[in-house]
Amino acid sequence: MVKSMTSFGRAQSDKNSGMVFSIEMKSVNHRYLDINIRMPKTMLSLEEKIRGLINSKLNRGKVDVFINYKSYSKENIEPTVDIKLAKKYYDCLKLIQEELDLVDDITTTKISRLPDVLTLIEKEENLEEILKELLPLIENSLDLMNDMRIREGEKLKNDILMKIDAIEKFVIEIEKLAEKIPKNYKQKLEERLSELLSDVDLDESRIAQEVAILSDKAAVDEEIVRLKSHLNQVRQTLGLQEPIGRKLDFIIQEMNREANTIGSKSVDICMTNIVIDIKNTIEKIREQVQNIE
Repeated sequence: MVKSMTSFGRAQSDKNSGMVFSIEMKSVNHRYLDINIRMPKTMLSLEEKIRGLINSKLNRGKVDVFINYKSYSKENIEPTVDIKLAKKYYDCLKLIQEELDLVDDITTTKISRLPDVLTLIEKEENLEEILKELLPLIENSLDLMNDMRIREGEKLKNDILMKIDAIEKFVIEIEKLAEKIPKNYKQKLEERLSELLSDVDLDESRIAQEVAILSDKAAVDEEIVRLKSHLNQVRQTLGLQEPIGRKLDFIIQEMNREANTIGSKSVDICMTNIVIDIKNTIEKIREQVQNIE
């Protein structure tokens, strides 16, 4: 199955459990699986389990994971009182009252509202409960990413197949031109010799020998056979139900090598131009293959 490495996934929990998670994941192409997780420090001990889940779903790509967390549970909040500080406040207020001959009351409410007398402290989070809520959301985000990878991969597959068909047509044109090269060369050689040696009989055996030498040097039969084989390999590989990016990359390199060899042997301008078209198309495929898992 062809999967693109460019994808995005997002999931968010509701407030029913008192814990709200927001998960965002994005991935781009990379030679290996490179996972970067950004999460609250209080949850860092869960990172390995999160990585393990991502590893089980993805094979390649640079993956950025953003985890945001907010607790709305009142059970995690505990009020605390600084009695020593409250007494100091009381003593100070009592002194002010006496020195200034004030008659207003010093109440519990007034003292509790003074700075740092009454504070709310968040208890340490239950990481097992967090993990129980978090992992399904991460899995959901990964499923969304994989769905996107498959959709984008199908587009890549169809476009690559069109380009493979185009290369195959170019190869057929080269085959036709290659068949005519000996005959065309013989004709041009005879015409040229006739112009230079108009009063001399041409040595047909020598001409045939020269034509044979050139034909051998310009022969691209083996390269064409291998190039056609590579085209079929690409088609077959695109139908496999496994990660194929690296395999396709290798086949494309071999295709480019055969195209270069044909170009170096070419003695025909039309063939040379077709080879240029083939190389341009191969390069476009290579760029697309870089984004396949």
